[in-house]
Amino acid sequence: MLPSLVGYVSFQYSNFYLRQQKQKVLSEIRQNGIDYYLEGDSAYASYTMLKEEYISILPSENITVKDTIETSRRVVGEDTLNYRILIHELKEPGKNYVLEIGKTTSTIGEYNNLLQRFTLFVLIGLIGLSIVIDLIYTRILIKPLTRIVNTKLRNRKFPFKEKLTPVKTSTVDFQILDRSLIELMEKIHEAFEKEREFTSNASHELMTPISILQSNAENLMMQEDISDEMQDKISQMMRTINRLKKIVHSLLYISRIENDQFAKNQTVNVKKVTEEVMDELSYRLETKSITFTNRVSSLNIKQVNHDLFFQLLYNLINNAIRYNKENGSIILSDEYVAGKEYKLIVSDTGVGIKPEDLPGIFDRFKKSGKDKGEGYGLGLSIVKSIVSFHGFSIAVHSEWEKGTRFVISIPAEMVINY
Repeated sequence: MLPSLVGYVSFQYSNFYLRQQKQKVLSEIRQNGIDYYLEGDSAYASYTMLKEEYISILPSENITVKDTIETSRRVVGEDTLNYRILIHELKEPGKNYVLEIGKTTSTIGEYNNLLQRFTLFVLIGLIGLSIVIDLIYTRILIKPLTRIVNTKLRNRKFPFKEKLTPVKTSTVDFQILDRSLIELMEKIHEAFEKEREFTSNASHELMTPISILQSNAENLMMQEDISDEMQDKISQMMRTINRLKKIVHSLLYISRIENDQFAKNQTVNVKKVTEEVMDELSYRLETKSITFTNRVSSLNIKQVNHDLFFQLLYNLINNAIRYNKENGSIILSDEYVAGKEYKLIVSDTGVGIKPEDLPGIFDRFKKSGKDKGEGYGLGLSIVKSIVSFHGFSIAVHSEWEKGTRFVISIPAEMVINY
């Protein structure tokens, strides 16, 4: 619609301009008479240098002409041009004249192009202003939604300990969304608390009968009249009891971590902790002839628990040894991106993890695809609990039959003396 609208406006402006010129001519004739233009001649004609406009006064006989504005051709000088022409009848004593005032259509087209550009700029400005107003108005409208996201979803750490309060809003949909999120989060928290309480209580209750079974088995082994076959059976039973004891101990350990029963007020030196871990695991390296390379920098990490940090590295390196190949290698290294994060990396040349097993390797009692005959699905679960407890993050990259790479990401604000 813009070109036709601007064209209409420009033509109307030209018509208005022609009428103004007509009024000026008539005013001069009323004051000075028509001879002011004719100067003794029977007709009058005048045009600008470029023939963009012209005025003519021609005698008329027995022709009644009303005021009209039309577009037609006129010969001005030696040129034939298209004009927008106003035609008006002048009645003078004893003679009639026809007044014509013309303006070339090409100049009207120039006005048209100018107006179109101007209107286009105005339109673009209005669109921009409309977008800004819409954004501001939309932001005001969805402000309650932003508060819901900030208070219920963003930067929320599970389990939810703070009491959730509804967001004040008059929008019914936002009220329903906020109330539903609160109810959902409370149910999740309640279910988590029940699971954690059950794990803790069950683990504590299981330790007593396990200890009794272990004690009885040891007493049976000490009897002199026991047969070799019975000794083998008792030994198998004791191995089973020990495995069960390890599982219960691991569950208790996870429960203590999830219940925040460990303090996070210590500063540890990463290199020293890795050396402590390797002092305990060095004999296992020799058993499989595995080469261990420690490339960790001597830096400190604050606001952590030393025992948990030790257990974190111990489990990862122990797994790297357990699932490694004969004459394999393990590399412990680190990376630091200034102002972003510190990465601690454990890489091995072991059997790797199958792609279908990767998503569930941190789940409890989920045996890894490395060796279905080993492991009880709690070592990496403990690792995940320790990582979450400290606010770290962990990622795993593995290729079957080639090796595995665990990457622990630690926030930069926890790293000092780098």
